[in-house]
Amino acid sequence: MEPFEALRQKLKLSARAHDSLTTRERQIVLVLAEGLTNKEIARRLRLTEGTVKVHLHNIYQKLGISNRTALAILTHTKAPAT
Repeated sequence: MEPFEALRQKLKLSARAHDSLTTRERQIVLVLAEGLTNKEIARRLRLTEGTVKVHLHNIYQKLGISNRTALAILTHTKAPAT
């Protein structure tokens, strides 16, 4: 299984929406789902906090959501069985 397939399923994303996220954006979503702050995400992934903010903005745009709370809800909602 591809490393981020679980993320796609967890987020209930269509393949198109999932594919629109870069590898780094997928990493950020996975770490954010652990409840980390932007600063903690930056440290974990060896990025600047500003870079994390830019990635989060892009993620929100691509997924059609407005904030990290909506993203966290998506990551903690079980995907329907297929």
